[in-house]
Amino acid sequence: MSVRAGREFLAIPGPTTVPDEVLRAMHRPAVDIYSGPLLALTDGLLRDIARVFNTKGHAYIYISNGHGAWEASLTNVLSKGDRVLVLESGRFAIGWGEGARRMGAEVEILKGGLRRAVRPAEVEAHLKADKAKGGKTIKAVLVAQVDTASGVVNDIAAIGQAIRAAGHDALLMVDAVASLGCMPFEMDAWGVDVAMSGSQKGMMTPPGLGFVVANDRAREVHKTAGLRTPYWDWTDREGDQHYQKYAGTPPEHLLFGVRQALDMLFEEGLENVYLRHRLLAEAVRRAVGVWSEGQAIGFNIVEASERADSITCVQVNGHDPEALRAYANHKCGVILGQGIGELSGKAFRVAHMGHVNAPMILGTLSVIEMGLAALSIPHAKGGAQAAIDWLSDQVKV
Repeated sequence: MSVRAGREFLAIPGPTTVPDEVLRAMHRPAVDIYSGPLLALTDGLLRDIARVFNTKGHAYIYISNGHGAWEASLTNVLSKGDRVLVLESGRFAIGWGEGARRMGAEVEILKGGLRRAVRPAEVEAHLKADKAKGGKTIKAVLVAQVDTASGVVNDIAAIGQAIRAAGHDALLMVDAVASLGCMPFEMDAWGVDVAMSGSQKGMMTPPGLGFVVANDRAREVHKTAGLRTPYWDWTDREGDQHYQKYAGTPPEHLLFGVRQALDMLFEEGLENVYLRHRLLAEAVRRAVGVWSEGQAIGFNIVEASERADSITCVQVNGHDPEALRAYANHKCGVILGQGIGELSGKAFRVAHMGHVNAPMILGTLSVIEMGLAALSIPHAKGGAQAAIDWLSDQVKV
C-alpha cells in the first residue's frame, strides 16, 4: 500500500522544482536569433545575472551545467603550471580543483573536512607562508559558498578578508551553484574576483545554463591566460556579434525560462527570497534537532552557524538511509537527496532551495518522520511539529 498518488515532491539539491510559470515561458516557438527581441533578451539577462551576484563586473552565459562553468572560470584566468589552492569543506571545491589539475594547474588542498566550514585564519596563514617562500606563488583560491555534499556554508566575506590580510595577490574564485538565488552573494563587497553558478538550483530553471561573472582584476589576468580556448573565452564572448555571446546558436528556450525565473525573484524581492530560505531552512533544522534526540539521526555539519540555508545533510547512524529514501519515494512521493562521496550510504539530504514554500517543506518533513517510524529508526517524535511551531511563530498575520 502507498499514498503516493498526487504531485511528486522533489527535495533533491538540483535539479530543483521548476515553477509552472518558467515552464510556460519556455513552451513557445523558436524565434529569429538575429532579431532585436532576442538581442534585448540577452542584454537584460547579462545585466540581471550580474545584479543577483551583486557585482559591477562582467557576466557571461554558457550552454553548460555547473561543471562547464567551473571550466569556463578556470580556463579564462589560468595558464599551465599555475598553482591553485583549493579550500576543502566537502566534495565540490575538491572537484573543481581536480578539473584545474587535469587542465595542467598545480593544485594543493587546504585540508578541512566534511563536517565544518573553511577556517579563514587557516587560509590567511597558508597564504602568508606561500608568499614568504618567494618564487611562483598561488594564482587562485577555489572555494564553494555552499557545498551540497556536506551541507556547509562558508563565510566568503571572511575568506576574502583573509586573502587581503595575507597581502596575497591570489584571485578569489567562488562556486555559488548551491547558493545563488537562495542567500546573499556580495561579489564586489566580499572581494570575489570570479564567481560561477548554474540554472538548476536557486535560479529555478532546468539544467543547461552556466553563469560566470568576473571583475576587472580577473579580466586583466585573463589577457595573459594560457589555457584560453575558443568556446569558453571571455574576449570572444564580448564581441560585437550576438552569436558570440553564446559561441554559436543561443539556447533560446532556456533563456526564456531564466528570464521568467529572474522576474519572479525580483518580483518577490531578493531580500524576501533570502528570508524565505532562512525560515524554511530553520524549520528543517528544528525538525532534525528533535529527531536527533533518538541518537540515530544527526546533522552532518557540527556547528549550527555553518549549516546552509539551501541544503541540510543528515547522517543516519547505524541505519540505512537508502531504505528511508525508498520509503519516502515509493510510499509517499517525496524524493530525498542521497548522501554522496564519503557520505554515500551514511546520510540523506533535504534540499530547501529555489521554488519551495512551507507546504512543500512541511510535507517533506512529515514524510521523513513517517519513514523513521515505519522503519523503526530511533528518533524523538515531534520533529515536524517543531518545524510547524517555528514557522507559525515567525510568519505572523
